[in-house]
Amino acid sequence: QVQLVESGGGLVQSGGSLTLSCAASRSIDSPNIVGWDRQAPGQRREMVAHFRLGELPNYADSVKGRFTISADSAANMIYLQMNNLKPDDTAVYYCTVATPGAEYWGRGTQVTVSS
Repeated sequence: QVQLVESGGGLVQSGGSLTLSCAASRSIDSPNIVGWDRQAPGQRREMVAHFRLGELPNYADSVKGRFTISADSAANMIYLQMNNLKPDDTAVYYCTVATPGAEYWGRGTQVTVSS
């Protein structure tokens, strides 16, 4: 089991920035894959950014060049720096850790971008 707790969401104007944080209850080191997904109202949950520590991240095309995922393996923390936010980025953002046996998500944090 992995417990994940997100923080850092909020209301921001278009063009603004936010940094999301996620605290994991156990190691996030490889071979685990860590990342962020999001779900907008009426939409399916989608991948935002995922990576295995020590490897290059994968980003959704819609966030490339604006979002940066990082992690601190010593602290079991995962971050998502979001710049130049757009109204289309409005969603609940979920931290995720995929172990070889199962995938886990946190409860999510709301990000709202006003135009």
